[in-house]
Amino acid sequence: MEIARLDLNLLRVFHHLLREKRVSAVATVLGMSQPAVSSALGRLRLNLGDALFLRTQAGMVPTPYALQLAEPVAQALDLLQQALNVRASFDPAHSTRRFTLAMTDVGEMYFLPVLVDALAQQAPGVTLNVVAVTSASLKEDMASGRVDLALGLLPQLQAGFFQQALFHQSYVCLMRQGHPLAAAGALTLAAFAQAQHVRVTAAGTGHGRVDAALESQGLQRNIRLTVPHFVALGDVLGHADLIATVPERFAQRVLQPFGLTTRPLPQPLTVEGSAIHQFWHGRLHQDPGHQWLRAQVSQCFSDLPAQAALGD
Repeated sequence: MEIARLDLNLLRVFHHLLREKRVSAVATVLGMSQPAVSSALGRLRLNLGDALFLRTQAGMVPTPYALQLAEPVAQALDLLQQALNVRASFDPAHSTRRFTLAMTDVGEMYFLPVLVDALAQQAPGVTLNVVAVTSASLKEDMASGRVDLALGLLPQLQAGFFQQALFHQSYVCLMRQGHPLAAAGALTLAAFAQAQHVRVTAAGTGHGRVDAALESQGLQRNIRLTVPHFVALGDVLGHADLIATVPERFAQRVLQPFGLTTRPLPQPLTVEGSAIHQFWHGRLHQDPGHQWLRAQVSQCFSDLPAQAALGD
């Protein structure tokens, strides 16, 4: 069909249906009513001669033809948006834009309280949507624009994404204030090895290096509990004589709420510290709103020079 006969707004609806899978979600994103989204889809179906989406319990599932159109339409809309953004500006005080951030549970605990407060003061209409970095589709989601920014220790994003180092942190030993080892002063290697440990696997992040580092130094820990996330760790440690090796800035967040304390890892035990970055795809590198968001993250959390680079 000729492009002159097609309303480009219908392609925006098509693009967001591919991303959101639900008419209601697309209506929210585009500021339309659900009947208007359904009507737009009906017009596009008529113009293109294909059902495009089939309604299922899992949402709107694209047909093979829709999948063929997905990438060309996304690229065309992206190029058009970039062209319009050349002279566009972003006014945080009046924007109602929604940004989607990917982070771990420990990232949520560290970043969100500060970031939400900063946005409430400077951009009261801007909203955040948080998703897990453990998703197998994270790279695809960032490339397609479903995820704007990823924060954390994320080795899988080192190559091909723009990144800015925010801070470096070491690992410390975390325990309750009443733990017998808390009163013993500096931890010895023998006491550390004999203590009962909580191990956090933290899939999808680089924090698994703790286990590898300890094992490479021949240390056999007494693992009493293994958990997949950091989120419950403070409560667990506050009620049991267990210890955990955790990122320093996570420890700072849970000390007071759960009555915990930290000790340096015993010598000569060493675990390489972690560098926490913010990552973004090149399609958003010049976007004014995205540039503003990255600047806010850097201002709130960075103690390193603000220098972005494309990962190798």
